[in-house]
Amino acid sequence: MKDTFELATLGVRAGQHRTGFQEHSEALFLTSSYVFGSAAEAAAGFAGTGDGYVYSRYTNPTVTMMQERLAALEGGEACVATASGMSAILASCMVLLKAGDHVVSSNAIFGATVQLFATLLPRFGIETTFVPLTQIGAWERAVRPNTRLLFLESPSNPLGEVADLGAIAAVAKKSGAALAVDNCLCTPALQRPLALGADLVIHSATKYLDGQGRVLGGAVVGRKGAVLDGLVGFLRTAGPSISPFNAWVILKGMETLEIRMQAQSERALAIAQWLEGHPQVARVYYPGLPSHPQHALAMRQQRAGGAIVSFDVRGGRDAAWKVIDATRLISITGNLGDVKTTITHPGTTTHGRLTPQARSAAGIGDGLIRLAVGLESPQDLQADLARGLG
Repeated sequence: MKDTFELATLGVRAGQHRTGFQEHSEALFLTSSYVFGSAAEAAAGFAGTGDGYVYSRYTNPTVTMMQERLAALEGGEACVATASGMSAILASCMVLLKAGDHVVSSNAIFGATVQLFATLLPRFGIETTFVPLTQIGAWERAVRPNTRLLFLESPSNPLGEVADLGAIAAVAKKSGAALAVDNCLCTPALQRPLALGADLVIHSATKYLDGQGRVLGGAVVGRKGAVLDGLVGFLRTAGPSISPFNAWVILKGMETLEIRMQAQSERALAIAQWLEGHPQVARVYYPGLPSHPQHALAMRQQRAGGAIVSFDVRGGRDAAWKVIDATRLISITGNLGDVKTTITHPGTTTHGRLTPQARSAAGIGDGLIRLAVGLESPQDLQADLARGLG
């Protein structure tokens, strides 16, 4: 579909391929394999020289539609879908890196991603240097001759720090490394990293792309060429494939992505403003607030502040747990991106496997609470939080 269409239109229309039945809703192809007309046609399919689909581990019409829609939303040329966000990150690393290579990563990333870079990749001879997300000089100093990948989330989870994507993209380009940006929290509805200089955009489609906490999925978006072709080859060999059903659910979720992200961002801003004035709250972390240290940068790069509001309560872990346990409406769960508001204590859940030193370096204190704001009434959410804030 033409990229001249607006984002809302692309979310509803991009990537659709109708069958001979001319269905209006996208078709769900629940099949593991495909029938060939002859032995020669089958041989061409398996050799990659023929047209059509071969095996749903790496080729499926429903998955193709999801990939094309997300690529259109991100302004990319191609997309490869995977089983989860973490498998998208792993697949990217396996394609881009080899033994002896070096990664520079923000230290403000999801806890499982830290574990991947810090404990698993070293087993394959790949070293990672972690740097503060917002300090461009630290990125420049960390780069080595063997650096092949720069990786970050922006905004970060859970503190909402915002990277200067253009400046870090310049560091990557100068060093000859690829820049991969996890765009999970903003989605293309609020931010398009490829337009700001990133080489790859990575998604946990489990979050806002689905939007209702139903399925797992991941994706990598970028330019056509060796990296995206390598990702298809990795799926074919290693198998971290998305199921057609999950791809279909995410495909339908993208139809409402823009209006959900706008509405959830508006509610998050209202909650953040209320929390900032509460005496029991020591600090609020939300890029949409003027008090946020990267507020001006966020408003240049993003269309809104997003739906994640984190805040420090006075009194440490006991006080934070009191707030969480007092909720009756908000769901206590580690997931985010749902239309139902969720709450969690990052220090003992999503980032609980990090060492105390790593949590401290990432700014994750004992009193920190992460709120992923959904579509409920802000007044009802405030009343639910006020119960535990006293």
